[in-house]
Amino acid sequence: MTRDPISEAHRQWVAHGWADAADGMAMVTSVVRAQQLLLERIDSVLRPRGLTFARYEVLRLLSFSRGAAMPMSRLGSLLQVHPTSVTSAVDRLVAQGYVERVRSDEDKRVVRAVLTDAGRDAVEKATDALNREVFETPGLPGDEVRELTDRLTALRSGLGDGA
Repeated sequence: MTRDPISEAHRQWVAHGWADAADGMAMVTSVVRAQQLLLERIDSVLRPRGLTFARYEVLRLLSFSRGAAMPMSRLGSLLQVHPTSVTSAVDRLVAQGYVERVRSDEDKRVVRAVLTDAGRDAVEKATDALNREVFETPGLPGDEVRELTDRLTALRSGLGDGA
């Protein structure tokens, strides 16, 4: 019988005198491992479409915005990533023909990312596939999905992640 490695790590933590930290270690390790497993599922859907999750998020956010356009600085803020990461994702999306960079008419210092028709088509197809292959069956029964989401929201809030 294969023992769960996180349960085994918990047992080892307790055995080595770290019982006060054992539950926290198991929780953190479980969340990190669950993230890895979910990202593997997401990547298996997006990779054949030439997308990463970061680029998908940029496309989806642009598609939700008014005019399918947004200043690059606002993208980074909403996605909670470093400006360099946004620039890299947008560079690749521009190369794929999914996004264009356009200087603002009002302020030439502001560069906006603008979703193209090809980008809109790509994000809609990717969303359909993600919904079908990942989001509709995330690995827990429906009633537990909302409960876990609520608990993770509380965790994020407790760690200082402001909404």
